[in-house]
Amino acid sequence: MDKEDKALLGKYTPEEYLEKVLAFHGHAAPGVLLGGFLVNAARMGLPEDCIFDALCESAQCLPDAIQILTPCTVGNSWLKIHDAGVFAIVLYDKYTGEGVRAYLDTDKLAAFPATHEWFFKLKPKKEQDSEALRAEILAHGADMISTRPVQMKQEMLVRKSKGAIAVCPGCHEAYPASQGTVCPLCAEGRSYDYK
Repeated sequence: MDKEDKALLGKYTPEEYLEKVLAFHGHAAPGVLLGGFLVNAARMGLPEDCIFDALCESAQCLPDAIQILTPCTVGNSWLKIHDAGVFAIVLYDKYTGEGVRAYLDTDKLAAFPATHEWFFKLKPKKEQDSEALRAEILAHGADMISTRPVQMKQEMLVRKSKGAIAVCPGCHEAYPASQGTVCPLCAEGRSYDYK
């Protein structure tokens, strides 16, 4: 990625990114759109050839921006989610832990009324001008973001293995043996009932 080209989101124009968001997320969520600018800002702070992981500080919308624009996904464990409800991400070198935290800078939002109104929930969603919001984010998203260098804690750099696999005596399904003598679903309960 050309570090001088803030008009691109990863390898996509804003319009192409909008199409990717629609295909991946299901609708043009402002959080995913704005998340693309966070990913871009953090990525520009890393060396071009850096192999990186991602930490997302919100479980809503932002993980999808990371998964659209980077090789980091929940499935490959390169994307970790620490759901603090904060609109911020960290991209960091997976070996050294040196990285960049990008966040929505609330001190800058007053200059962007549609985004300010949406982010602080100043109007009910149905009263917001979603077209104006999308246009404002796509035109000025980079101007709403700030970054800071970070050093990840050592425990974030340790690769975790599942280790040995056991068969649960309760449900007869496989699970990591390190989790106890029965699987966590039998031990702690399931989020569903069998029919």
